[in-house]
Amino acid sequence: MTAELTPGTDWTERVAADEAERFAGYARQFAAIQARKSRKYGTGRALHRKQITAGSGFLQVLDDLPDFARQGLFAQPATFDVRVRLSNGGFDRAPDRMPDIRGFAIRVLGVEGESALGLGPAHSQDFTLINQEAFAFPKSDEFVDFAVAASAGGGALLKFLLKRYGLFGGPARLLKLLKSVGKPFSGFATETLFSAVPIACGPYAVRVRLVPAGANGVGAPGAKEDWNADFSARLAKHHLQWDLQLQPFVNEALTPIEDASVNWPTPYTTVARLTLPRQDTGSARGQELAAEAEAGVFDPWQALAEHRPLGDVQRARKVVYFESQKGRGAA
Repeated sequence: MTAELTPGTDWTERVAADEAERFAGYARQFAAIQARKSRKYGTGRALHRKQITAGSGFLQVLDDLPDFARQGLFAQPATFDVRVRLSNGGFDRAPDRMPDIRGFAIRVLGVEGESALGLGPAHSQDFTLINQEAFAFPKSDEFVDFAVAASAGGGALLKFLLKRYGLFGGPARLLKLLKSVGKPFSGFATETLFSAVPIACGPYAVRVRLVPAGANGVGAPGAKEDWNADFSARLAKHHLQWDLQLQPFVNEALTPIEDASVNWPTPYTTVARLTLPRQDTGSARGQELAAEAEAGVFDPWQALAEHRPLGDVQRARKVVYFESQKGRGAA
């Protein structure tokens, strides 16, 4: 790795004076959307409402990791039980064939250390991943405005974009977002997933990536009609596996902490291996896991202090996610 791309520890967070007030406002907006959608679909999350499936497995932390990676969860070789939740990212329970952000959430159990929330021992180390390598917006304010407008339908969204970005900028922004959401997706067993935003790794900062093993197979024709059927059929035949990788911060110019829209250029390093053993998601145990995942919490702030979430988008999540969890009785 060149000197320019050497992992650094001189990252900083820039917390705005009005963040607490703004984030509380975002939480109220999302809580209102969640309540409205829950009246239509039943109790559920604001975003990532439609659960695809869930499962259990284990995460094996590897040996001989570089210094920047050998922190917190990855400090030494170990094996942890995990739970996973797969989801579509939208406010609605739309058909799987509809363009959407896809989510792959991992809860690592049995961790030891202080919580990122400062509430005593951590109960888990959660990772929330999507099929986008960088966040669509630099900051939380722009994302929240967009999401609130989108929740009201296409007409409201177009009106918002025209007002926010202008007569020419609005349609251009819409096309860019549609291209992002409409990015081809081959399936939860075959697609690379990303944290898109950073977390701490001890004194370092990293983004996270999940890369499927070749043995998981390739995308199947028609899989987008039913992502659960596709994933569950693969898992019923054989185990599925992924490499969990970390990508380090090097400097503010190349790998900014506060601008979530910048795609970091630094290389990824494999630090752990996620395995879901062969299992039947439709069995009694599979349905039990699905119910636990649906009712449970997958939150990047449910983490070790060494892996606390970083940046404006992550700080906003802390407030908004907690309000969402209260709204569905999960907190």
